[in-house]
Parts: sequence; C-alpha cells; structure tokens
Amino acid sequence: MTIRLSVLDRSRTRRDHPQGEALRDTVRFAQQAEALGYHRFWVSEHHSVPGVAGSAPTVLAAAVAAATSRIRVGTGGVMLPNHRTLVVAEQFGVLESLFPGRIDMGLGRSVGFTDGIRRALGTDKDAMGDFAGQLAELEGWFTGGTRPHEGVHARPAEGLRIPAFVLANETGADLAAAAGAALVIGGLSGEERMLAAVARYREAFRPSAWWRHPYVVVAGNVAVAATREEARRLLVPEAWALAHARTHGAFPPLEPAEETEARAMSERERRLYEDGLRGHVHGTEDEVSAALGALVERSGADEVLVTTSSYDREALLDSYRRLARLAGLSAQPSRQLTGASQLTGPARRA
Repeated sequence: MTIRLSVLDRSRTRRDHPQGEALRDTVRFAQQAEALGYHRFWVSEHHSVPGVAGSAPTVLAAAVAAATSRIRVGTGGVMLPNHRTLVVAEQFGVLESLFPGRIDMGLGRSVGFTDGIRRALGTDKDAMGDFAGQLAELEGWFTGGTRPHEGVHARPAEGLRIPAFVLANETGADLAAAAGAALVIGGLSGEERMLAAVARYREAFRPSAWWRHPYVVVAGNVAVAATREEARRLLVPEAWALAHARTHGAFPPLEPAEETEARAMSERERRLYEDGLRGHVHGTEDEVSAALGALVERSGADEVLVTTSSYDREALLDSYRRLARLAGLSAQPSRQLTGASQLTGPARRA
C-alpha cells in the first residue's frame, strides 16, 4: 500500500491522569509521528468536554510546530462559527509566519454541543448555516479581496498562502467544492455516501487562492496489531466513551479496555458500544493494508487521516508504527529544537 498518511490527535484525556498530561502527550506524539514519516499532524477543537483537553487548537498547533521540524502542522479543525474570521486569519497568519511552509488550516462548521456551551461561545445552533459566507470572508482576509470592514487588514495573514481544508460530511462536500478548499471526509463507514460526496466534490470544485485542484483526504480510525483481536481492543475505549456520551450526555475520559470489556452494560449501552466498534479498519498489517488499499482505490483519495485514540499509549504508538511500515513511510530520527531554531521550518508542499 502506497498512500500519504497523516494524524489527527484529539488530546483525549485518560481516567486518573491530569488533563494537562493529554496535551503534553499530544506534543510528544507529534514528534513520534514526524520520526515515523507521517505527512501532517493535526489537533482539534472541543469545548467543555471532560474527555478532551484540546480546546484551543491554534495554541496547541504552535506548541506542536515548535517541537517538530518537518511534519506539517494544522487543525482538524478550527470550528469557524465559534470565531470571528479576522481572528482566525490573524492566528493562522502568525503560525505561518513563525513556521513557514508547514501550516495547514483545517476548518469545520460545528458549534457547541449544548445550549450552555453555545451561549458561552457567543453563538447558536443556526451559526453553521452561513459557513459558506464565513469561508469566503476568511479567504478575503488572506487575499486582500472583499472584506466586510473597509480599511481593516488581517496582519500578518494578508498575502500568505495557507492551504485550507474543510471537514465535512457528505452534504458539506458541496461547501468545500464551492470554496475551493481540500475536502476531509469520514470514509471508513457509510462508504457509498462518502464515494458519492467525493464524486460531487471533484465535479463541482472551483479553483481558489487555497487550491487549484481538488484534493481529498479520507479520515477515520485505523488500528494495527499482531492479531485482529489486539487491534480491536485498541478501539474499545473510544467505543465505550461514545456509548456513554449517548446514554449519559457526557463524553468521558478514556478507560482501560479490560475494564470496559468486564463492564455490565444496559441493553442500550451494549448496542451503542457494539455500534461504536463497527465501521473502522483494524487487524493485522496484511489485513489493514488490503482494506486501506481498496478504500483508496475506490475513492481516489490523495491522503488518509488517521484519527485513532486509545487508553494504552504504547499499544497506540505501536499501531501507528505498524501502519507507517506497511505504507512504506520513510522513518527519520526525530530531533528536539531549542531556542530561536524553533521558530522556522523548511517549506513543505501541502
């Protein structure tokens, strides 16, 4: 299997571990992903979620970029309805100026999960309805084109070229095409809908200052281990967290797989938990290589974004090592950066 591979890490918290440790784990994981040859390392935005420490993606992206030297760094994503487009442009302008040629701007349209979070963010459920307008406004801050406030400039963003990615489901693919952005779409479950959305995206894509040609990233959980059962166990903590969230209204920190497997569950919890274990690519290296290779061939994806989280950090890292090996990534020794050298990085194509 030959495919460009990247990582999205959500800074998942673990039970009985401090939240700050999850953020430090993310930075260390980025260094390991770089050493393994992964192309990008992205972080996410979540607010008031007990199981996720990553609430400020551009801040965390800066820490990741400073601790690495080659891998592209970005967001998966900044939720645009939660922010003023001027501020988003300024933040990415600062990142690109500090780490030229290494920054990606991943954008989503989700808002807070509850009314309280949305009020705290100063937004509401309807805010995602103008996502297309927000994307156009954001592009204007970079290009110096149409801006909503005459005489206002996004510095140092104006004039910079930072590749933009839209995180989308099958309906959001049309927004990505109209904006001329790369498409990031979940593709490991509901494959027929995903393939139809990708086809529409490519057909409707309009070149922009961000991308001249369509670019498709398929995202999802991938787990690789010595046996299929070991790979499946990597998926257990996240599957239980999702089941718990849907039955109790709160997304919890991850717990060890063996505790989940021994847990007494209600009928509804068990159904949701088992649903959460479906639709992922997992297994031995040969099994995962065949499954991912077939998916890439069917979708024509340019890249796969791996989003797997798990309680066992060592087993998780081993999975990413195995995945890098089967994809033929070029492993390189990682190096720590210190002082002023942290503020620059070699140019890399998107």
